[in-house]
Amino acid sequence: MTDARPLRSLLYMPASNPRAIAKARSLDCDAVALDLEDAVAPEAKADARAALVTEAQAGGFGHRRLIARINALATPWGHDDLTALAAAPVEAILAPKVDDAGDVEALSQAMDAAGFAPDVALWVMIETPRAVLALERIAACAGSTRLAGFVLGLNDLAKDSGIAQLPGRRAFLPVLTMAVLAARAHGLVILDGVCNAIEDTARLEAECEQARDSGFDGKTLIHPAQLEPCNRIFAPSAADLAEAETIVAAFADPANSGRGALRVSGKMVELLHLAQAEKLLAKAAAIAAR
Repeated sequence: MTDARPLRSLLYMPASNPRAIAKARSLDCDAVALDLEDAVAPEAKADARAALVTEAQAGGFGHRRLIARINALATPWGHDDLTALAAAPVEAILAPKVDDAGDVEALSQAMDAAGFAPDVALWVMIETPRAVLALERIAACAGSTRLAGFVLGLNDLAKDSGIAQLPGRRAFLPVLTMAVLAARAHGLVILDGVCNAIEDTARLEAECEQARDSGFDGKTLIHPAQLEPCNRIFAPSAADLAEAETIVAAFADPANSGRGALRVSGKMVELLHLAQAEKLLAKAAAIAAR
C-alpha cells in the first residue's frame, strides 16, 4: 500500500547533537534523518548510536518520519548500528555506500538477523559510480528485500567521479533522470541530494525546482533555513490545484460520462491526466492534514 504522507523535505541531523535533535521535533520537515555516518567523528560513533536509540524511544517527532542513517556495513560500526537500532522505533534505515544489488540483499538480511520489525524499511544512498551503473539492479531488489527508497548523495559521487557540482547540475542530469526511472519502475521513494550552499536561497530553489520537475518526491537538506523553500516548491501550487480540480470536475460531469478524452480549458485531457490530477489533489490533502 502506498504511503500517502508527504515527503518533500528530509532534514539531516547529527545523532551526536542533542540540541539539534530536540529542535528537529519542532521543525517543519516531513522527515528527520538522525545521522551516525558523515556527521559523526569516529571517536563519537558509539555515544551517538546510544543517543539515537534514546531519542527515538523518547519520541515526540509527531508527523515527522524518523530515519536513521547508519555507517556502512564494511566499516567497524555498521553491524553494531543495526544491532542497537533494532530496538529503536524508526521507520527506515538509510544505508550509505551501496554499490550493487548484493549490498542491498546483505543489508536487508542483516536487518532481519538483528530483529527489526517487518515494517522497518531500508533506504539506500546512491552515491558511488558503481551504484549509478547498477541502478536498475539495485531498484529491482525491492521485490525481495526491505528496499523502499533511494536517496542521492551527489557530494560523494562528485568526489569519486570528478564530476563538478556546478550551479544547474547539468553534468548530473543523466544520473538524476536514470535514478528516478529506476525508482519509479520498482515503486521506490526517491529523494534528491543536499544543496551545500546554505545561504544561497536562489540556488536551493533552483535545485528543488529541478528535482521536482525531474520526478523526485522531495529533497534532503542540511539546515533548517532550507525547509521553507523546499516544502513550498515540492507542494502543489495554487494554479496546479485549480487546474487539477477543473479536470476532476470535467470528468465527473454526467454530460461527459463514458468519455476518455475531453477538452478542458483549451487543452486535451485524457484519463491519465485525471489520474495525475487526483494524485495531485491527494498530495495537497495529505500536506494539509499533516
